[in-house]
Order: sequence, then C-alpha cells, then structure tokens
Amino acid sequence: MEKITSTVNETVKKATRLSQKKYREETGLFLAEGEKAIKGLSETGFDLVEIFTKSETNFKCDRSYLVNDAVLSKISTTKTSCEIIGVFRQKKYVLENFINKKKLLLLENIKDAGNLGTILRACKAFNIEGVLLLGDTIDPYNPKVVRASVGCFDLPVINIDYRDLTKFKHTIYSTALYENSIPLKNVKFKEPFIIAFGSEAEGLTKEFLKKETVNIKIETSKSVESLNLASAVSVCLYEIYAG
Repeated sequence: MEKITSTVNETVKKATRLSQKKYREETGLFLAEGEKAIKGLSETGFDLVEIFTKSETNFKCDRSYLVNDAVLSKISTTKTSCEIIGVFRQKKYVLENFINKKKLLLLENIKDAGNLGTILRACKAFNIEGVLLLGDTIDPYNPKVVRASVGCFDLPVINIDYRDLTKFKHTIYSTALYENSIPLKNVKFKEPFIIAFGSEAEGLTKEFLKKETVNIKIETSKSVESLNLASAVSVCLYEIYAG
C-alpha cells in the first residue's frame, strides 16, 4: 500500500477532479465516499480502481493508498470527509438492455442531485427495472447522487435522447396537469410502461409531450400547491407497486 501525504500529489489531484462532470466523462470514473457506498458498489459489480484510506482495508482494487486527513479532505466532496474514498469505473449500459423491460421511469431535465438520488431509491424500493434520463438531467455519477442512492447501485440507469423513445413500444404515462389528466387512483397501469416526470419548475417539455401519452395527476388537498418531485415520484411508484 503506497503512502501519500501531500495534497498536491498527482494521483490526489486526478481523484479530486472527479468531483467535476467533465472529468468523470473523460475518464469514465467516479468517486464514492464511505465504507457503505464502497461496499455496495463493489457488491453490485462496479470495478473498484483506487482506494484512499487512513487504515488497512480488505477491499480489493487495482491501487490502494494510505493517506492522511488532509488528503481525504482534499478529495472529499463533503464538508466532513470520511475515513475512506473509492474511485470506481462507471457502468456503460446500452439502450437494447432497456427495450424489453416492463417497468421503466423517465426523468427529463432533472437537475437536483438529492432528488435524483432519492428517486433512484424509490425506484429500487418499488420494483422499477430501469431509469431513462432525458435532456439536461444531472449526471447519475455526481457524488451527491451516489451518496443519496446508496443501496440501489444495481438499478440500471441510462442517458437517452428524444429519438431513442421511438424504439420503445411501451405505454407512456406522463405527469402533466391537463384538463384531461386522469387522477392517479383511477389509472390502471398497463405493462410494459414508462412513467415520466419533468423538473419541478417546468414539468415535462412540449417536445416530450408531443408523444402519445396517458396524462395522470396526483390529487392533493388545496392547501398544497404541489409536491416535491421525489415525493411525487414515490407516491406514483407506490400506487403502481400496491396495485
């Protein structure tokens, strides 16, 4: 195990850059902080490339570095750094892996990392088989998303474009507040399906809603204007799960 104590070490600088989407895309790598995240990713088939740790570890990887608090703090994306940080290789899924799945969720232009992480956990909890990310949606390997989605790393997630939607034969259910939208409690979800959500601020775009969709709405008390996106997704997925 190589020892590193300098925060300007080149290996440390490379790991630190992975907090930026640009470098994650260039390298195909991402950060995971804490033993729980590293263990979960390792157990679900992600390749562990490097570990930065303050003590000996049983995790198997290509390169292990024994480091101090200063180095961990430099690499960490949180205010309070943990005892161990891993660098993993991203999984690359192909669209064909999703075509035959029966229960899919689509997110368009979702930019909040905490929301995406929470939504991925809800998908895992309620048996959604895969997630499609459309438009300007946050990178699922963003460190905040990774932290928020601990426990569901085996859920397949892929970025797609609008043309890719033509390859799906699924019924598309969209959460759009139109006059003809059907209350969620009255919807009979037909498999295979895609249930789609847009951003909290703007909802699904006009480009997406050009598709033939079944429009649904969540009925709430008049004292609340709308639900947080992650809450809305969880309500819908539970309704599907409970039947």
